[in-house]
Amino acid sequence: MRVIVRTVSELCITVGSVIVLFVVYVLFWTGVKADGVMDDQIELLQEQWARSSAPPAGGGSSTANTASPPKPAPYAKGKPFAIMYIPRLGFTWNKPVLEGTATGTLKKGLGHYAETARLGQKGNFAVAGHRRTHGDPFKDFPQLRRGDAVVLTDGTTWFTYRIDKGPYKTVPSDIEVIDPVPRTSGYTRPGRYLTLTTCEPEWGHSHRLIVWAHLDSTQPVEAGKPEALRR
Repeated sequence: MRVIVRTVSELCITVGSVIVLFVVYVLFWTGVKADGVMDDQIELLQEQWARSSAPPAGGGSSTANTASPPKPAPYAKGKPFAIMYIPRLGFTWNKPVLEGTATGTLKKGLGHYAETARLGQKGNFAVAGHRRTHGDPFKDFPQLRRGDAVVLTDGTTWFTYRIDKGPYKTVPSDIEVIDPVPRTSGYTRPGRYLTLTTCEPEWGHSHRLIVWAHLDSTQPVEAGKPEALRR
């Protein structure tokens, strides 16, 4: 009997240790690795932009209601093309945006729904990100509020979007949230919109959280950082 009790106790300790190590791996180590990967993607973009001899898009600041930035070249699948900043999530928060939402792509940063509009263009520029694991990019997603800025750059232009609605809770099958004019967004006509999506609850994926924003302004990179990033 003592041998059985001792064996069971040792087995419980072993299983408990494995569980603890797994939790540490999920909560800490995958985050460390993901942060490194995302930093590499941003560095790759910045090197590409530094080598580029293309003139800056636009020629001055403009608003979403009066002008549209020149249409960008097609994005390469699984490759980064922009950097996103959300001051509400911290002024050190910045993430690369890659083309596509495949599992491997979302391990490297945020993913652009390939079938949606390109950055700054008419339509709905929709982006997905993990709530937890792989760097927890959208861990604090529920903190986003109406009026918050979401700023992106493609190396030539700054794009400042302003959140109009969210976080809105829905189910994964509700693909209308990334339509050109999402039915539940409150928008009633075509525009230049941004949709952000992530999982809900925090450690699950039974639902989705959504925010919608409109393009508020653009300005060339040479003009300096937009006001939303200067605070």
